[in-house]
Amino acid sequence: MTLEELQALVTRAPYHQWLGLKVVSFGEGEIEIRATWREEWVVNPDRRYTHGGILAALVDLAADWALGAALGRGIPTVDMRVDYHRPAMPGDLICKGKIVRQGGMFSVAEASIFDLDGKLCASGRGVYLTASPK
Repeated sequence: MTLEELQALVTRAPYHQWLGLKVVSFGEGEIEIRATWREEWVVNPDRRYTHGGILAALVDLAADWALGAALGRGIPTVDMRVDYHRPAMPGDLICKGKIVRQGGMFSVAEASIFDLDGKLCASGRGVYLTASPK
């Protein structure tokens, strides 16, 4: 799969388009995606940090697409956990996903979300249903 083909798969969903996802690189069970910051991500207008739900979505997407790139398709999330490390202030975010274990039925992947200064904002791990679709 080429970078352009993977980009088309990732941004097929309107929500992913709204998040401004851009696949930067992928390979060897890893993916890097850049998310384009939007004013609508702000949860606290006074402090201007990004809503945790956006960070959780980015953790899920980066982990999911680390597996999706290897399989050539999107896959459903079975379970996920997220840890928040620091507020994500206005600015694009870098999402790095990595396969932990790829199985025939279920797989595990993890992701980390960084600001443009390289500071870790959130991380997490998910379980994904990777069985062949029927």
